[in-house]
Amino acid sequence: MSEPRRIRAPVVIVGGGPVGLALAVALGKAGIRCVLVERQAGPSAIPKGQNLTARSMEHFYYWDCAAKLRAARLLPPGFPIGGITAYESLAGGYWYAPAGREAVAEFYYQRNERLPQYLTEAVLRERLRGLDSVTALFGWSAADVSQDNDGVRVTARQDPGGARCEIEGDYLAGCDGAHSMVREQAGIGSSGADFDQRMVLAVFRSGELHARLQRFPLRTTYRVLHPELGGYWWFFGRVDASETWFFHAPVRKDATAGNLDVHALIERAAGFGVTCAFEHVGFWDLRIDIADSYRSGRVFIAGDAAHSHPPYGAHGLNTGLEDAVNLAWKLAAVLDGWGGPQLLDSYSRERRPVFAGTGEVITEGIADDAAFLARYRPHSDRGEFERAWSGRRSGETAPPWYEPHYEGSPIVWGPAGAASGVRGSHALAARAGHHLAPAVLSSGRNIFERLAGGFTLVALAGGEQPAAAFRAAAGALRVPLRVITDTFDGQRAAYGRRCILVRPDQYVAWTGNGPPADATALLRRAAGHAA
Repeated sequence: MSEPRRIRAPVVIVGGGPVGLALAVALGKAGIRCVLVERQAGPSAIPKGQNLTARSMEHFYYWDCAAKLRAARLLPPGFPIGGITAYESLAGGYWYAPAGREAVAEFYYQRNERLPQYLTEAVLRERLRGLDSVTALFGWSAADVSQDNDGVRVTARQDPGGARCEIEGDYLAGCDGAHSMVREQAGIGSSGADFDQRMVLAVFRSGELHARLQRFPLRTTYRVLHPELGGYWWFFGRVDASETWFFHAPVRKDATAGNLDVHALIERAAGFGVTCAFEHVGFWDLRIDIADSYRSGRVFIAGDAAHSHPPYGAHGLNTGLEDAVNLAWKLAAVLDGWGGPQLLDSYSRERRPVFAGTGEVITEGIADDAAFLARYRPHSDRGEFERAWSGRRSGETAPPWYEPHYEGSPIVWGPAGAASGVRGSHALAARAGHHLAPAVLSSGRNIFERLAGGFTLVALAGGEQPAAAFRAAAGALRVPLRVITDTFDGQRAAYGRRCILVRPDQYVAWTGNGPPADATALLRRAAGHAA
């Protein structure tokens, strides 16, 4: 047997789906050498994880590939991204088209996007090729991972062929999916809600379905609420503009591709006959799972390895991409020498409550749908049903209170007693622990065009004193800091604060109307050093 290949890099990433790829790109852009191990030579062709939020698109902007991602979309420019909700079937008389994520578009620098996950992965793989600091091992499987006080080790084997590679690093990131080997070998437990419900996923082509749905405003997804489903959905989603679809539905526990008539199920959900040419039929179990911690020593987990849930609300991929961004800047800061020991601990303390809250939102949504369907029936009391349906129609938008934030983080200055989570509010005001809203500067450029890879101090009509204090503190601590000075008017006045310290991930660490009492202590805490 030949000697194994040996590689040494500060960060080893196991799993090269979209989250692992995103982490590698973010680290590579920061100049951090890393090795990515992914068993699949190419992306899977199953069209999952299609909706990318405006926040996720901000990441692609900073990774210098937002334009390529938009160019890869299958839908034509301007195609509406949103959903239809119908009662009993898509042919029924009761339906509505709620507002989607466009309701909060002004709070982000990019607009949202929709394309199959395999195309997103293809764009990220291409971006990796332009980063010399990243070594990508596609077609290799991680066979074993371990850690001690000095570092981490991964044994990878090539598929096929069996060649071996021994990889050593300072830190390991497991982005290897819901059945994560990294999580298991790191001894990280998990728990969550099991709905004891089997689901089918079918991918099919049908131009006839597209033609029949022209009764609705043009949309990308169509969900059906039926009293027999107990709060679960029949769910159709477009892959392209006119022909290719995916379909999710609850099925009996023993359902297989051999004993389930998926075509008949699709026609029942549609409410009319429709020809289908199937490309894929698979099954999954509806459950919510979250790791007890996102860190164990030198090992971190992200994406589905840290949390998984049913594809309700398009949260899964977007949550995983935010994991990658949060972890990347903190690993880079520590490896570059300016991040303190509390910085890596804050990854789990910030990101885990976000998914815990997301899981609660999904569980509550299923229960609310079930309660509505059990309580209101047009066949028994049409007036009562229509009043309740009208209430859902007016109230069911992309909830403005779903706003992931880090108010309770130990490295930001949130309100006393605050907790991190997803229940907040979108606002133009700059608030510690929250995403910074975009604003146009006096120069005509957007502030997001000026935010740095390190910390950024936004000083609005505060004179030179705040900037001088922070510059001195950053120099002493070797913390990268850019200063943006401007006037406190126009869109910038909506920030409500004249001094705003922004983190590398565009979240606000601290705000004030003048220089802090001790800029050095403030910056030390924001960079993860002991208070």
